[in-house]
Amino acid sequence: MEAAALDCPDSLSGKRYFPESLDSSDGEGGVACEDLELNPFDGLPYSSRYYKLLKEREALPIWKEKYSFMENLLQNQIVIISGDAKCGKSSQVPQWCAEYCLSIHYQHGGVVCTQAHRQTAVQLALRVADEMDVNIGHEVGYVIPFENCCTSETILRYCTDDMLQREMMSNPFLGSYGAVILDDVQERTIATDVLLGLLKDVLLARPELKLVIHACPLLVSRLRAYYGSVPVVEVRKQRPVQVVHLSGAQEEALETVLRLVFEIHRSGEKGDIAVFLACDQDIEKAYEMVCQEGSDFSPDLGELVVVPLYPKEKCAPFKPNDESERRGHGCQRRVVLTASSGECLIWSDTVKFVIDVGVERRKVYSPRIRASSLLTQPISRSQAESRKQILGSSSSGKLFCLYSEEFASKNMQPLQPAEMQEANLTSMVLFLKRVDIAGLGHCDFMNRPEPESLMQALEDLDYLAALDNDGNLSEFGIIMSEFPLDPQLSKSILASCEFDCVDEMLTIAAMVTAPNCFSHLPRGAEETALTCWKMFLHPEGDHFTLINIYKAYQDTTLNSTSEHCVERWCHDYFLNWAALRMADVIRAELLEIIRRIELPYAEPAFGSRENALNIKKALLSGYFMQIARDVDGSGNYLMLTHRQVAQLHPLSTYSITKRRPEWVLFHKFSVSDNNYIRISSETSPELFMQLAPQYYFSNLPPSESKDILQQAAHPPAPASPLKKEQRVCETGPETTEHRCALQ
Repeated sequence: MEAAALDCPDSLSGKRYFPESLDSSDGEGGVACEDLELNPFDGLPYSSRYYKLLKEREALPIWKEKYSFMENLLQNQIVIISGDAKCGKSSQVPQWCAEYCLSIHYQHGGVVCTQAHRQTAVQLALRVADEMDVNIGHEVGYVIPFENCCTSETILRYCTDDMLQREMMSNPFLGSYGAVILDDVQERTIATDVLLGLLKDVLLARPELKLVIHACPLLVSRLRAYYGSVPVVEVRKQRPVQVVHLSGAQEEALETVLRLVFEIHRSGEKGDIAVFLACDQDIEKAYEMVCQEGSDFSPDLGELVVVPLYPKEKCAPFKPNDESERRGHGCQRRVVLTASSGECLIWSDTVKFVIDVGVERRKVYSPRIRASSLLTQPISRSQAESRKQILGSSSSGKLFCLYSEEFASKNMQPLQPAEMQEANLTSMVLFLKRVDIAGLGHCDFMNRPEPESLMQALEDLDYLAALDNDGNLSEFGIIMSEFPLDPQLSKSILASCEFDCVDEMLTIAAMVTAPNCFSHLPRGAEETALTCWKMFLHPEGDHFTLINIYKAYQDTTLNSTSEHCVERWCHDYFLNWAALRMADVIRAELLEIIRRIELPYAEPAFGSRENALNIKKALLSGYFMQIARDVDGSGNYLMLTHRQVAQLHPLSTYSITKRRPEWVLFHKFSVSDNNYIRISSETSPELFMQLAPQYYFSNLPPSESKDILQQAAHPPAPASPLKKEQRVCETGPETTEHRCALQ
């Protein structure tokens, strides 16, 4: 009986579902509704657009599998969907799950569908609300970091995987949902892997809960071994694509990409071009070069429009009928420049050419040195296949691989590495300690993290006072887990309550969490930009400079008549308007958390000497593990925790003002071609010894820097001139790491 009710025929004349409140012919409105087909999700008549979009939906490859999917969903708790990119699974399957939940009157809750990227969560919610003929933010909504477009009545919500993970802190068994959909599992983010593990226990506790997993074909066998022999619905849509391998030196990949782009454009063949590069820096370089050289082409070939897509930033996907296309005059060819994870951002059917360099720059974390390294590695075969599938709807698409078939078979792994095996796990361990309170602390991971990484995460949480003597979350740790931030940043916010600088610390937290507030500079504008940025510089360091920038942005917003004026101001000062707007949103949410958990909030006092000292104390309370010292007076900063040497970033306050403090606290450091420490502010040995835990200091490796810190904590008694000369000879000058030999 129930199976029959769920069988939704493809034809428009088939039976539809009606909520009980609309299933009666009583009342004055009964006769008026008889001739209209009502939307069961909001009770209103369908619009003409609904029927237009329904025809498009029925043409999707996934639509043929609707009956098979619904049958499997009814009879099983877990269903795996194995489908090619752009087959429609991310938009259609959640709607079918919503129909299932509606058919049982939402007695177990609504539907949630996770995404690895915030951009796709937002765009899918907008698209699906349109297809379901309901309002975004009501029946269909989305939840992404620092943005919630849902109500308590939302039936279907899209969210990033980390937001569903955070929801489990307050709702560990996901009682609000009758169906959970994990999309793009092959991305293997930490949050997705944690959800896969925790849902094993949740499904046992809630037999009525349905779990749907979307994965690439290469991952299906792993998932079936992990969850047991669960049904798989396969969707294939790939058309033949012409693949051309152009093997050559990877060092010349950018030149080869540019040559190919220009050759395609000169050929006159119609279609947009998608280019997959190794990293964001390559996107910037290629953008400048294509813009510069593309302007020299004959107007008869059409305009060459370059669209940079940075996957890690909050940017809209590249899709059909883009505004730039509608504005354009004459023929346009768009060149989309992106990197790994950019596959999910290309929704347009106008892409006829894909150029793939075959490598990516990955950030791999080392627990030994508590820093990440940027490594260039081959992409996986699943990534290469998803780039090919962008052309799946085109019968004349061409894929240019800048690597040989031999390289693909020998060097490309089947699947990309799990982020859990390459990232800092401190935030994940803090979360697992939090849900352990609800009995979900044990997590059966598909790929177990390295023991060294787990031990380092536990050690760092212990240093931050997030754990008690039994290894459980302390009161500090519970409060830290309330903030959707890195634990070190959360600890700094808690410390700011003690040091009366919460207002300033919230601004710093928002600015370092949002994307980079400085714009990508066009070539030749560097000097002009530096002149503009100098007005924001603060002598105390980069954290204080960020406060200055945010305050200037806030003042401009308050005094401007429109958003356009604020955007123009940001443009004039070479600042990223979207990043500053995001920082504003983040800060508002952090302030809301402060108020909700009733932490003390002092009045802002930015500008006073005492306030500057308090900000540094708050920062040091969280970031005492990220201290560096200029060991030779020429800007070579040695990390306190390991032997890595780095320089201040060229856009640092100190680099611009040509002043090099001896000791700095820094926010970011990655081992790469240019070892830069980013967002740094001056500190002192005395402050460090006052605020760093003693047991952290005792674990530091021996070094001259450690000796100086020890002396700051226990100044030696005044010595006679003779003894002083002897000591200098024995220990050596303070500016070098090497001891002088005794003569």
